[in-house]
Amino acid sequence: MSKPMAGLLAAISQTLTVERYGEWVDILSETVAAIRTGSPTSGMFIRHAPWGRDYPVVPGAGFHVVLQGSCWLVPPGGTPMALGVGDVVFMPRGADHVLVDSLDSPVTERAQPGEPRELIGAGVRTALLCGAYELGRQRSHPLLDELPEFIHLPARPGRHPALRGAVDLLAAEIAEPRPGSDAAVPALLETLVLFALRAWLDEQSTAQSTGWAGAFADPAVAAALRAVHEDPARLWTVPDLSSLAGVSRATLARRFTATVGEPPLTYVTRWRMLTAARLLRDTDAPLGTVARKVGYTSEFAFAKAFKREYAVAPGQYRRAEDKPPLVAV
Repeated sequence: MSKPMAGLLAAISQTLTVERYGEWVDILSETVAAIRTGSPTSGMFIRHAPWGRDYPVVPGAGFHVVLQGSCWLVPPGGTPMALGVGDVVFMPRGADHVLVDSLDSPVTERAQPGEPRELIGAGVRTALLCGAYELGRQRSHPLLDELPEFIHLPARPGRHPALRGAVDLLAAEIAEPRPGSDAAVPALLETLVLFALRAWLDEQSTAQSTGWAGAFADPAVAAALRAVHEDPARLWTVPDLSSLAGVSRATLARRFTATVGEPPLTYVTRWRMLTAARLLRDTDAPLGTVARKVGYTSEFAFAKAFKREYAVAPGQYRRAEDKPPLVAV
């Protein structure tokens, strides 16, 4: 077994022993799966100082990992961010930015598909692993909505070993493709985004108790979220959810709204519609079946609710073809 694979498995095993993991990991996985579309893309690029690259907005989410050397990420109108070996930057909304080896270096490139992966030069070498994820059209999720434009996860000894293991595996597969890489790379890209989000939520939960980090850390709210995700077809009421959570209706409503960002039943509707959109996008299930899976006995009622959220009827949504965007990574 390779060292990266052994390290990743060890890290996952260690993570699974943490009691809090079971409270929210399925919610996180399902949330990302519900809004992700298409296949993620990735690539490695190597430059020699001086260099500067402009990255336009990505129609989804993106990331950078520094594999060798160092650089600066400069957001538009923001504070430059120093990146070193092993640092991961995740951009949940694909914000535009610039990468440069030094703040004094001119920006001479614009990231675009088909460009050279390596430009030879005499200056200091920097290697980066970059990727992008296409997200679903029109409807987002409050977990991603509340994230900052740039999530910087510095490489620190002993911190986030699962994320580091995923990075090592992905870098190895891209640097030296082998039989099975076409299947391994997309799976590792999906793992990477989950581990990056988990790492950020872990860090937030130690410093604050608001937002989705607070939702995952609150046993009552986490229980309610888990119940909704496990059974979106159930006719949920606040009394039902509060009973499962073991708190009063008023307490659950207050804590749920404070952390998730919307009342429990509003979130139930959101999750039903996200689930329906995913079923329409990824399966051939009849509309009546989709309606029942998300809690509607009437296809007409489901269609009305879906159109209210997405501004198109379910059938039109299913027939609409998303053209895969050309994303430079």
